[in-house]
Amino acid sequence: MPCSSTRNPFTAEESPAVGVTFEGVNKSFGDHVVLKDITLQIEPGEIFVLMGPSGSGKSVLLKHIVGLEAPSSGRVTVGSQDAADPETREDVRMALVFQAGALFNSLTVYDNLALYLREHRLGNEGKIREKVMHSLQILSLENAAGKFPSELSGGMRKRVAIARALVMEPQLLLYDEPTSELDPVMSATISEIIASLKDQYRVTSVVVSHDRDLALNIADRVGILMGGELLTIASPEALKNPQDPRVMDFLNPKIDLHNPRFKKLET
Repeated sequence: MPCSSTRNPFTAEESPAVGVTFEGVNKSFGDHVVLKDITLQIEPGEIFVLMGPSGSGKSVLLKHIVGLEAPSSGRVTVGSQDAADPETREDVRMALVFQAGALFNSLTVYDNLALYLREHRLGNEGKIREKVMHSLQILSLENAAGKFPSELSGGMRKRVAIARALVMEPQLLLYDEPTSELDPVMSATISEIIASLKDQYRVTSVVVSHDRDLALNIADRVGILMGGELLTIASPEALKNPQDPRVMDFLNPKIDLHNPRFKKLET
């Protein structure tokens, strides 16, 4: 069972991780069906990685968790509350790490992290500084506090985006392609950060990713989404030898120069 007993380092208050449940969720945009009868239970405190080809519905599924999309039918709950209810976002602390970081280029790293705390008046400047610097120190970014995003490498921007999420003291932490556009070493570093935060924080992590190494090395469970359907949910160990040929082809694609895939693609 995933562990969710670690106390949040920012506060002495109990702040339990929350689970996420999809109950028969369908989502359509007009005649285009994006999600098909998704039933899924993400356990409190686990790292759940969602994988699938581009256009399979991964980002739409993620948007349902944070309430940016509502199901056409079915229900999504975060903890015991409806994800589509605005009050859920008041009661449950959720943070989303965007694929491109979504940092404010006109603000320093420090001010990017402090912005949420200042806007919500979560302490005086002394307390805000304590929280901001603690988040930066966790990710070895304290020396970058005075820099602007344009002065950072891609890997550092990803780490700043994660640090910004941490100042919210999240119970649920969502990542959208956290290792995209990174070299293999930095991708491994980001994967290590996501895994280590599970031990330092009382948090549930949901990761949307194409990164097979990330999924097989840090996930408690992995879901494979294709064409809007959840084909399988399995442990990383089980996915090393998947039984479904579609999952096998996705995770271990073979390059065939005599019968290339692009010849079969629709125009």
